[in-house]
Amino acid sequence: MLITFYSKENCSLCEKGLQIIDQLKETYSFDCKIVDIYKDDELLEKYMIRIPVVLVEDKVADEGILTYDKISHVIKSLQK
Repeated sequence: MLITFYSKENCSLCEKGLQIIDQLKETYSFDCKIVDIYKDDELLEKYMIRIPVVLVEDKVADEGILTYDKISHVIKSLQK
């Protein structure tokens, strides 16, 4: 399973979100790809005011103020 974490530098919400990703790794097995939206104009336009954004297998699991429960729910639903 792949989780994509859209982020940018100097983002306190992103740092907190990465802590949640680390917590999720204790329960679930997945690869995590961290993408800096400022390195791609299309991603910057799409996610600029929404970051951090977490995609689980291309499905938006959560954005902004991330929660363990929302992302966990999406992971569980895709594992079935």
